[in-house]
Amino acid sequence: MPGQRADARRNYARILAVAEAEVAAHGADASLEQIARVAGVGSATVRRHFPGRRALLDAVFRERIEALCERARALADAPDARAALLAWLRALTAYSASARGMAAAMAPDGAFDEEAVHSCSAVLGEACGALLRRAADEGVVGAGVTVADLITLVTGIALATEHHPEAAAEADRLLTLAFVGVSPER
Repeated sequence: MPGQRADARRNYARILAVAEAEVAAHGADASLEQIARVAGVGSATVRRHFPGRRALLDAVFRERIEALCERARALADAPDARAALLAWLRALTAYSASARGMAAAMAPDGAFDEEAVHSCSAVLGEACGALLRRAADEGVVGAGVTVADLITLVTGIALATEHHPEAAAEADRLLTLAFVGVSPER
């Protein structure tokens, strides 16, 4: 955004903030026209900043995905590999449960375009990979558990709890329940 006029930067920030709220409320299919209306800009302004829905969703999720990746790096050297992996999965689950469009973007069933599945899942999978390898090396998760399994698990939980009155709490409860099956404490 360097080199943009101040009003263009403000419009971008306003559109992105409104898009985050609309995606959280209505999922990945949030109306671009509604986003423009609420942001107080025209549809052409939205499209100038975000040439398509994919670009807008990428921007909506990018900051949080980067934070989740940073969280994985911070947990990489935690003394308890099992607790570190579970802490990261909880962070991913909490965000996925609160950002309805993100679960759809991670869903491997074609519910969203393949590029979106690849970009979200690949970045998150890379972040989780080191935590999972360490947990597997220490024997605290099953040898056959993959990053794709964990991303699918979190995606399924987020989609299953999306309309629950307390989605985040229910998603955390289900993750804990599933994780005991994936990695029972010794």
